[in-house]
Amino acid sequence: MTVLAQAPAGIDDRLARRNALVLAAAQALAGANSAVVFGTAGLVGTMLAPDPALATVPVSTFVVGQWIGTLPVGAIARRFGRLVTFELGTLIGLCAGLVCAAGVILASFPLFCFGTLCGGLYAAAHLTYRFAAADTASDAFKPKAVSWVLAGGVMAGVFGPQLIIATKDVLPQYVFAASYLAQAAVAVVAALVLLLVRFPDHAAGPARAAAPPRPLAVIFRQPRLITAVLCGLASYATMNLMMTAAPVAMVACNHSVTDAALGLQWHVMAMYAPSFVTGSLIVRFGTARVIAAGLALTGLSAAVGWAGTSVAHFWTALILLGVGWNFAFVGATALVTACHTASERNKVQAVNDFFIFGTMAAGSFASGHMLARHGWPLVVEVVLGAVVATVALLAWIALAGRRRSVPDA
Repeated sequence: MTVLAQAPAGIDDRLARRNALVLAAAQALAGANSAVVFGTAGLVGTMLAPDPALATVPVSTFVVGQWIGTLPVGAIARRFGRLVTFELGTLIGLCAGLVCAAGVILASFPLFCFGTLCGGLYAAAHLTYRFAAADTASDAFKPKAVSWVLAGGVMAGVFGPQLIIATKDVLPQYVFAASYLAQAAVAVVAALVLLLVRFPDHAAGPARAAAPPRPLAVIFRQPRLITAVLCGLASYATMNLMMTAAPVAMVACNHSVTDAALGLQWHVMAMYAPSFVTGSLIVRFGTARVIAAGLALTGLSAAVGWAGTSVAHFWTALILLGVGWNFAFVGATALVTACHTASERNKVQAVNDFFIFGTMAAGSFASGHMLARHGWPLVVEVVLGAVVATVALLAWIALAGRRRSVPDA
């Protein structure tokens, strides 16, 4: 008699595939929030800020919103489930668009910054879509589930910048106000799409795994998890630093707003388009090699940005930066999902994102000062230095781990 192999409790790749597709569609819509902010907030900051060095503060407050939102998002997911967290995020996204538009219309820099802060809170919620897709996936399918959801960002990469171009002058006396009103409407559509997600009881509500969760101090001593966090930090912080400064730097180099928006469009597409194959690449070549390729491409991006300031230099650097981010970040996310149990899932993922977006926030605030006081070359030099430092640290961790694995003679 043939005995059919049973999947572990809670594992259902058919459901994981369905949810990954729905979450990819939601990511395409929610990602427009980030695209609009990153494409316009620095330029709006230039118009509203009392000091040019503060021009990127609205982007920085967005990142701060991502940072401070990570732990509450994890806590709400543990208490009420993923879906409640996601729908609450879209409500905040609606408010973010309305507040940002009001800030532009009233010429209020503090109000506009508060709006982008709310946009960051929204991003903290929708960035966990990638983890939600892996909740019911098998170990073999997890990298692909994460990758599929991030692939939804391809549409965001096209939709967000085109939304900016189509709406920036709808209210001629209030440039970009209509872009934020449109972003608020898109958040409502994302909320409707999320109603199609189906979570089993163990994933939708509080975790009820048999094994008790380990203390965070024990979990985060795992070399593999340390590696995942470092790679996530390096990929996201360097990407954010360059992406935040690039639109402002392009305009400062006498390139048009349209060129800056299209550069962002190519960048965001490059961030997410590889997701169609990144999961398969991880399965075939291993997580470490894919992450290494991502860090190498990020370093190459900085080198291209340092070499010149033509539109071609900016666009090429942004494309390489996007692909590098994708490889390193998808790989890091896949590593994180392999380092915790079901009962530890929400808190480990929240702390991981807390570390990542905290570092991003610091980098965002620094980018405005770098750009205003020292120019674009310093931004790309810092990115290149950060990549080199990360690779060196990862090599040291790997070497230390090998030494511990070899018994004393």
